[in-house]
Amino acid sequence: MERKFNKQPKLNIRKGDTVQVIAGDDKGKSGKVLEIQAVKNRAVVEGIAIVTKHTKPSAGKPEGGIKKTEGTINISNLMLVDPASGKPTRVGRKKDAEGNLQRFAKKTGEIIK
Repeated sequence: MERKFNKQPKLNIRKGDTVQVIAGDDKGKSGKVLEIQAVKNRAVVEGIAIVTKHTKPSAGKPEGGIKKTEGTINISNLMLVDPASGKPTRVGRKKDAEGNLQRFAKKTGEIIK
């Protein structure tokens, strides 16, 4: 019987991958994935979805001010960039000779490390 709760989604994007934004305000930009939030189906990408946070000065941090950081973006709006060609590609999974699942680029067929 299949588990109904606490099921981890299978994602094609991992931390450290280079991705391109295919929808939203930052469409066309690319960057490196810094963090994956699998439960929320979101990712933090370097230089994408910049949000402004205002911090009030306090005793612990006397230097308040405005700080710009990366926000999260939905994984469905990201597409993996193929390391071989440098273009965005879809991702497939196949087993190697030892029986381990490996990701591969659908455009070129190259295995993604």
